[in-house]
Amino acid sequence: MITLHHLRIGRSLFTVWQLEELGADYDLKVYLRDANFRAPAELKEIHPLGKSPVIEEGGLVLSESGAITSYLLEKFDDQNRFAPPRGDLAAWAKFSQWLHYPEGSVFAPLLINMLLARGGEHEGLASFSAKEISLHLGHIASQLGENDYILGHDFSAADFGIAYVVSLADRLGQLEAYPSLKQYLARCTQRPAFARAVEKAVE
Repeated sequence: MITLHHLRIGRSLFTVWQLEELGADYDLKVYLRDANFRAPAELKEIHPLGKSPVIEEGGLVLSESGAITSYLLEKFDDQNRFAPPRGDLAAWAKFSQWLHYPEGSVFAPLLINMLLARGGEHEGLASFSAKEISLHLGHIASQLGENDYILGHDFSAADFGIAYVVSLADRLGQLEAYPSLKQYLARCTQRPAFARAVEKAVE
């Protein structure tokens, strides 16, 4: 059985959500942040980076959100409910782009904004972060268009990561100019599997 090492207040809630959407059996091990809002030392006993999410199954210890999503899809999504089949190479490539886009491109400027909001200072960082956030939120909103989800009217595994960065942007007060992204986030977080994830991992 899969064990998910889940750090409260962070990215791994969205991995709990994935497992719920997939209907997978899993054990949830919850960790609390320390007084400095850092991960506890116990997580380094699981993975040398001491980060979350991390999943374990048998001898496999796997980190990185995109890699975890790919593994879970290969294991549990044989009906291609959450990703296109690899036989449709163009659709699969576009899906893969949006699957890895949140961590690869969007998270860094949001992280800078979050650190600045907590009192960090560095000349030029605020301007860089603001421009990058505007660029990426505009890009996401453009891709979303009139669709319900990032790749169309059907929910896909790409939405786990996109919903995460949109939710982070929302917490940082960055969505006022993007009503479609607020609506998108509401659709994602109103899914029953997300509610189950919050019940298990947050409350």
